Amino acid sequence: MSVRPAIGRCCAPAVLIVLTGCGTGSPGPPEREIVSHNHPYPTFGEVERLDPAIDVLIPPGTELEQLAAGFDWSEGPVWVSDGEYLLFSDIPPNSIYKWREEDGTSLFMRPSGYDGPRTDIPEPGSNGLALDHDGRLVLAEHGNRRIAKLESLDDPNGPKTTIADRYDGRRLNSPNDVIVAPGGDIYFTDPPYGLAGQLDDPEKELDFQGVYLLRRSGDAAGEVVLLDEQTRPNGIALSPDGRTLYTANSDPDLPVWYAFDVQDDGTVSNRRVFFDASHLMVEGRRGLPDGLKVDAAGNLWATGPGGVLVLSPDGRHLGTIMTGVPTANCAFGGDGSVLYITADMYLARIQTASMGAAFVR
Repeated sequence: MSVRPAIGRCCAPAVLIVLTGCGTGSPGPPEREIVSHNHPYPTFGEVERLDPAIDVLIPPGTELEQLAAGFDWSEGPVWVSDGEYLLFSDIPPNSIYKWREEDGTSLFMRPSGYDGPRTDIPEPGSNGLALDHDGRLVLAEHGNRRIAKLESLDDPNGPKTTIADRYDGRRLNSPNDVIVAPGGDIYFTDPPYGLAGQLDDPEKELDFQGVYLLRRSGDAAGEVVLLDEQTRPNGIALSPDGRTLYTANSDPDLPVWYAFDVQDDGTVSNRRVFFDASHLMVEGRRGLPDGLKVDAAGNLWATGPGGVLVLSPDGRHLGTIMTGVPTANCAFGGDGSVLYITADMYLARIQTASMGAAFVR
């Protein structure tokens, strides 16, 4: 596979941006100092190469670039092709940031995941982000305990619609990650991380953590279907052909990725462990199975112990993009070959010789 064109460059030095709170609801920190880098971007980390196949996906000599720093816990990146920019969550300060090559980092939305008065929720903001087939932003909102849809990217403070907040009449825990299937159905995970007391929170109405299917009915939300119960369901992704669903379980006692067969009606069967990261945790690598994306060849790019693990469709660990910090999520962007990575306080990217599955559908 040939290497994709090099990532575009800017030529200004790093910029320190003070981003103040806006809007109403849970305020988060009153202000944050975000260092937004430009060319030459500082590099960090390394690519661990365990299998020759990794060289086809990440050519030797490719470096991990740091685009911005100063976030609390960056998460949920999604690339917006119409505008050529990245949106990503910073969960504790209840914010979504926007990064664009020409402009660097700016505050896109605050509050992003909790609109109420409480200040005791450690992780109130949005987490996973996705775009529906009409280009509207779909948000997994921790503090509001729902999947919501922003009606227009041009109006971050405009109306949102709740498209799922209950299962079987009971409130969801705190939706974590979300994907939109080719047919318009939505899959999401629902661990307790957005609850102030997590598993022991008195407002927790479900006695389990679930993986769900939200059926679509025209432009309205349809039925919410429980697909599976897991101890800590987190990241979620579909194979390029839509026939396999992957989920990450961010449980230190069971740090695995699961795979399921997707049935014609969108439900799943045949749960199996796709990859077990227990041995990596024994080695002392930081992080847990978290967000993941799939490339056009079916490889998983899955954040976990050490950074971003690259796993073949048959579950072989080809290598890891070692970030040196706990790493939350990733997303393909640009022309589809650039992998953007949210890693603790950083926003980073790496040029790959692969292509995100969503870019070839």
